[in-house]
Amino acid sequence: MKVNEIRGLSQAELEKTLLQLKKDLFNLRMQHATNHLDNPVRISAVRRDIARVKTIIRQNELGTAGGSK
Repeated sequence: MKVNEIRGLSQAELEKTLLQLKKDLFNLRMQHATNHLDNPVRISAVRRDIARVKTIIRQNELGTAGGSK
């Protein structure tokens, strides 16, 4: 998921996306624990997406656009 795509979402959509990503991460961890995971790199990709969404949510709370000075 790209940052520009995330910034285009509303606050409600961001919360919904974050919840879905957390569910995906849980399912990936369960697959990894049972040795049914095809692509282990997907876990770190989902973790990065969660961090991106949380960052945008926090920037919206603070009222910053995320741009440089």
